[in-house]
Amino acid sequence: MNKFKIGALVLAVTMATAGCADMSETQKGTAMGAGAGAVLGGLVGGIAGPGGAKRTAIGAGIGAAIGAVGGNIWGQRQQEQKLAMERATAGTNVQVTQTADNRLKVNVPADTGFATGRADLNPALRPILDQLATSLVQSPTSLVEVYGHTDNTGTDAINGPLSRQRAQNVASYLTSRGVAPNRITTDGLGSTQPLVANDTVANRAINRRVELFVREPAPAQ
Repeated sequence: MNKFKIGALVLAVTMATAGCADMSETQKGTAMGAGAGAVLGGLVGGIAGPGGAKRTAIGAGIGAAIGAVGGNIWGQRQQEQKLAMERATAGTNVQVTQTADNRLKVNVPADTGFATGRADLNPALRPILDQLATSLVQSPTSLVEVYGHTDNTGTDAINGPLSRQRAQNVASYLTSRGVAPNRITTDGLGSTQPLVANDTVANRAINRRVELFVREPAPAQ
C-alpha cells in the first residue's frame, strides 16, 4: 500500500478523534477505537493482496467497526466505574475524575483518608475502597496504580516512607477485598509532586493525598 493511502487513513483517524472534546466518555472510546481500527484494517486490507483501493477500503471499514465496539466497551465500563465511585464518595472530599489519557482517577485527601502523620486508614475511607474493590473484581482486566503524596512539612526521610506506606496500606486493603495483588502497583512520591504551592495551611492539606488510577492494560503488540 502506497504512502498516499496510509496518509489518508491516518488523516481519517485524526478527523475522527479531533471532535472528541464535546463527546461523552463512551462516545470518545467509540470514536478513538473506530479510528484505530480503520488504520489497522486498511493496512491489512492493502497488504493482503490485489484489489488496491477497494481492498483497503473494505479493510478499513471492518477495522473501524471492530475498533468502535472495543472502544465502546471500555468507555462504557469506565463510565459505570466512575458513576459507582461518585455515589460511594458523595458527601466526602474524595474526587473522582476522568484523566486526559482515559484513566479513572480517585483523589483521596490525606485528611479524609489518614490521621496526620499516620498511614493507617481512617474508617471513613473503607466504604470508598470497598466500592472500588467491588468494581475492580467485576472488571478483572483493569489495573490499579496507587500513589502517596505529602506536603513539604518535614524531611524527605519522613515524607518518603510515610507516602509509600499510605499507598501500600490502600493496596493491601484492596487486596483483602479480593483484588489480585499483581493488578496493583504502588509508589510513594513524598512532596515531589504538589498540586498547589505549599504556602498555606489549606494548600498543604490539598497536597497531602493518595491518588488511585484505574486503567486497562495496553493491547498486546
